[in-house]
Amino acid sequence: MKQNIKLMLGITLVVVLGVAVRVYLIWRERNSTMPQQAEYSRPVSDDDLVQVRKIYPATLADVRSLIGKPLWVSAPGQFNYFPCSGKHADYSHSAGVLLGADRIDVKDVIEQVAPHSAQTRVPGGSRQVLIVFTQAKDTGGKLYAAPIGYVQDGYNLYLDGYFFYDDPHQMYHWPADIWQAIDQHREITGMNELQTLLAIGPAISVDSNDFGNRTAGYANNGSPLSVTFVHNKSTTITPKN
Repeated sequence: MKQNIKLMLGITLVVVLGVAVRVYLIWRERNSTMPQQAEYSRPVSDDDLVQVRKIYPATLADVRSLIGKPLWVSAPGQFNYFPCSGKHADYSHSAGVLLGADRIDVKDVIEQVAPHSAQTRVPGGSRQVLIVFTQAKDTGGKLYAAPIGYVQDGYNLYLDGYFFYDDPHQMYHWPADIWQAIDQHREITGMNELQTLLAIGPAISVDSNDFGNRTAGYANNGSPLSVTFVHNKSTTITPKN
């Protein structure tokens, strides 16, 4: 009987020691990888702490709630816009794409079937949803329309993430020369990657995933540029052929 008890205690001890060793090995493996993971994390900047308001639009009424209000473009180069007369957009004559930080004033919201030949990045669906607007920089008050969604099994709307609902000039406390360059849609040395996005559009190529320490290529509305960032400041700006 005593031998059986000793045998059971011995087996139990071996099992406990095995579990303890396994737990220790898992702990050591996880903790040994932590410095490597931290090495690739991007430091939080003041820009990351800015609260960008969203409205989560899901219905036409959500979009119509913007009538009479200003919007500022946060994702340049994503929306083509067209001349608009009354409640009809002229898809045959593109007026270009909306550029970063530009202010538009929403006058109306319309729905229209887009021709297959339409130059637009928004899917056609059964019909498109367009905002009718004037541009703050256009003193003539011309009306334009930009597709910002489409109807297909309900409304599919692109607003959050593409527009600021509040003036970014007040949200981001950047130096005056940086804001002047952004408003003129040109790149200058010293800009970070977010400022560059608003100034000349999204990067179309990068040579690294190390945000803020890489060289990126930009279409720049038809005038391609290569921009090198060091510590999230542009140091070299080179035209690309």
